[in-house]
Amino acid sequence: MILLIANLGSTSFKYKLFDMDPTRLGDPAGEQVIATGAADRIGQGRSEWKVETGGQKKEGTTDLADHGQAIDLHLRELAALGCTQATKLDAVGFKAVHGGPISGAVKVDDHVLATMEQFADVAPQHNPPYIAAMRAFRKQLPGVPQVAAFETAFHQTIPMARQVYGIPHEWTTKLGIRRYGFHGASHRYIATRMKQLAPRASRVISCHLGGSCSICAIEEGKSVANSFGMTAQSGTFHASRVGDFDAFALLKLLSPSTGLDLATVWKKLGKEAGLQGLSGVSADLRDVKQAAASGNAQAKLAIDAFVESCRHYVGSYLMAMHGVDAIAFTGGIGQNEAGIRAGICAGMDFAGISMDEAKNASVAKNAEARIDAAGSKAEIWVLPTNEELIVARQTVEVLTKTQR
Repeated sequence: MILLIANLGSTSFKYKLFDMDPTRLGDPAGEQVIATGAADRIGQGRSEWKVETGGQKKEGTTDLADHGQAIDLHLRELAALGCTQATKLDAVGFKAVHGGPISGAVKVDDHVLATMEQFADVAPQHNPPYIAAMRAFRKQLPGVPQVAAFETAFHQTIPMARQVYGIPHEWTTKLGIRRYGFHGASHRYIATRMKQLAPRASRVISCHLGGSCSICAIEEGKSVANSFGMTAQSGTFHASRVGDFDAFALLKLLSPSTGLDLATVWKKLGKEAGLQGLSGVSADLRDVKQAAASGNAQAKLAIDAFVESCRHYVGSYLMAMHGVDAIAFTGGIGQNEAGIRAGICAGMDFAGISMDEAKNASVAKNAEARIDAAGSKAEIWVLPTNEELIVARQTVEVLTKTQR
């Protein structure tokens, strides 16, 4: 099966083109990546794009007004580079975010799109671009089925006591207000990979740290807790999203003396908070680190608070699972920031977690590496995630089930 797996942001489009053998899922020989591509700054004037296939690479800049134009450009460029598989797609798979009551991997139809629209208000940075891309692909490739693999699916095994809020019960049952958990594809990949790398590690804490961050407790390969809540704005600190926040603080923010309205508050909490808001410097941790190293106390506070936010959930999940056998770091920050990893694991010898400083500092980019100290009871890993591969497998499963 030839599958295009899309990973979208509000102004970005990334994908991998897979050749998947349905009879050999889990076997690298049956899960071949034959092309990759990306476009950034969509709808922002000059967009940057690149395509790689068969050892060839092409990139450039152009004005891409929307995701539909980005899709059209990449399909043309893949064909121009001789990637004939791009004209023979069996399906397009999406790492979709919030489907409310819809979970798992499902074929995209009008009902799925309508449900995603209903939950766009609680996933404002994710659902709208996915809906737009799904419609654009439907227009560009009307005969090609689409599959949405919702990030919430992996977290359906979380005990209900960890899903509910202390709110009137009918809000949960009738309105669907509960903790859903996200980054499901990434945490599922980490769970799968850890089974291969450390078969005896039945209790794993997965730390997906990047522009969007979450911590997940995984027991026997299943999610039992996740730091995200009703929305992907919650949980740990994020690059520009607030994370956990007292809802009653809104009363203060919306008092007449502040001059703030609700739309402004939501924008600041959703797009101008997190590392960016607290540091006053940037949403990019590299910039915040540089400012902190230059003596910016506010930037240093942002980094320290980010680490404490992660440690809060790691500690919670140590309790939930009665200990841990392995901790895995993934995502742009998790893979590339040795100082953040060290900060999160500092002083955890009491829980059998001890990091080797030299190993931690020498992890190569995009490499899998084990960085725990010799006497550590828990293994500590740095693992590149592969969300697209998980979505590709889910897409194959949906298609083969439909064909039976």
